[in-house]
Amino acid sequence: MDHFSCKGTNKMARRTHVAVGFRPCCFFCVMEEKDPGVRKEWLELYMRDMHMTRDDTELALTLSFIWRFAMADPENPELPSLGVFECMAKLLKKSLEDEKWVMTGQNVYVPYYAAHIIGSYTMKKPDFAVKAVESGVIAPLVELMRGKMSWVEQRVAVKALGHLASYEKTFTAVAAHEDEVVRLAMDIATTCVHVVYEQFVSVKERVRYHSDLLTRGLGGLEMEDRKAEEWASQLQCWSVHLLSCFAYKQMSISLICKKNFLKELSQMWGGLVNHTSPAGIGLVRILCYSKQGRGHVSNSREMILSLCNLSRSSDDWQYMGIDSLLLLLKDQETRYKVLETSLLYLVDLVELKALNNRPNLGDRITRVLLMDNNKKKGFTYTYKAQKALKELWRIKVERRKRERKLIKGDGQEKVAEANVVVNLIKQQANQLLCVGDIEGAIKCYNEAIGLCPLKIRRKRMGLYSDRGECYLLMGDADAAISDCTRALCLSEPVNSHGKSLWTRSKAYDIKGLSRESLMDCIMFVNVRSFRGKIPYYAAQMISKQMEATWLFEEARATRLRRMMLKDKNHGLSTITEEPGKKERTVIPRKKPDPLH
Repeated sequence: MDHFSCKGTNKMARRTHVAVGFRPCCFFCVMEEKDPGVRKEWLELYMRDMHMTRDDTELALTLSFIWRFAMADPENPELPSLGVFECMAKLLKKSLEDEKWVMTGQNVYVPYYAAHIIGSYTMKKPDFAVKAVESGVIAPLVELMRGKMSWVEQRVAVKALGHLASYEKTFTAVAAHEDEVVRLAMDIATTCVHVVYEQFVSVKERVRYHSDLLTRGLGGLEMEDRKAEEWASQLQCWSVHLLSCFAYKQMSISLICKKNFLKELSQMWGGLVNHTSPAGIGLVRILCYSKQGRGHVSNSREMILSLCNLSRSSDDWQYMGIDSLLLLLKDQETRYKVLETSLLYLVDLVELKALNNRPNLGDRITRVLLMDNNKKKGFTYTYKAQKALKELWRIKVERRKRERKLIKGDGQEKVAEANVVVNLIKQQANQLLCVGDIEGAIKCYNEAIGLCPLKIRRKRMGLYSDRGECYLLMGDADAAISDCTRALCLSEPVNSHGKSLWTRSKAYDIKGLSRESLMDCIMFVNVRSFRGKIPYYAAQMISKQMEATWLFEEARATRLRRMMLKDKNHGLSTITEEPGKKERTVIPRKKPDPLH
């Protein structure tokens, strides 16, 4: 009986159904029942017998409704107290054991919604997680995680297991499958983007129920591609989160810290597609809190470079990159493995005041870089590192002490005099720049920066920014990034100086650091407030970098290389020529939407 027919049944008849033990006709009518007693009894009956429902369409619609109900109010105890987890566990087991049943009609949606309901109800309430574990949901979720069905079901299974692993009360139950779950999570995090691209995005005839789940029947191929990118990112981020739960307990550290996986992890961003997830950097920071983890991370050059680039970016997770580097530098067993590389990046951040509720962060960085025990036997600094340390000592120690003494006497007058001199030198630098003497302008900016009092932060910000632009004009992208970073550290709030953001974005573009360039360009547009009319040059940069950072770009390139290699092995394609016309075989290239 459908919902409209069921609504015609009178109240006395519905109560009679309960009294004689009949299963309710329609779940939606049960949810509309006003009598609490009747509603409770009917829900208990429905949850108990739902896995025996014969109408596959009704079952799929019911599960879809329960999932929406759970997402709208995940802390509502009604359904969890009446057996929703036992019901979902039964449905998952039936789906996994009876292949013929699950492939009948709408039943193919059942495992997806069942796992999603478990994850939705356990994302906020530890008590619900305990009920779910006691109901036996872990075994079928792990089976879905193994890839028993497809990446679509894998996504919600990993999410649900991640929630269960997040709570002290239920972590042990997940940890009972530690080795397998960790290995599966690592494999999924590493391969899921390629899998989604190969099995969905690049396929002409897509699996129908995948398309329906992605877009709910709305939108075409473009919408499906965007949602596929979002879901692939979520699958990767939730897999990394599951690994983080084990790393937090200092479990499976050696397995997680395999060299190849750390290299892959350094490129797992989250962020642009999955805004609330720190993805790879979140796991890396957790690893850096353990001695064993720090040892492994410090041996990965790719990871250290990734942390250094993140620390000098306008990314939301910049502070995590800085935290991780400081943890590595404080440990005497890892300090000298990362000191040379990280010093040249962190020295640009020593004038940071606060970042993400971390007060005096620049002073903390300075103390770590100038630790007394940074002279290890047999360890010698390179010329660049020695120069950076001397500059750091001169600015943060000697110059600060000197200026503090001046303030006690007639310092205010001398500060004003210095400000006048700095303005004159800056004008001279601007004039030299106008006539094309960039080197002369840089010399003037050097002198002005040396004379400008530390307390005049805004003036120094402008000088660093101007010098950074000069370096970029000379083609020195590294120096431009360094100066613009210093300027952005002096801005209030941090990373809010438009000119420095745009210059650094262009410098990062030259270096091939597309993500960092994109983040700076987006921040530049937000800071400048162009009122919806983004300048062409900024829109062009955003489009370029979004294409380069497209989640599926590497998968697309890998597939293209494989196709080219296949063609090569089969010999060159024949080129036929006709008068005035040439024909040749061309391998089509799928160009991603720049708005992805």
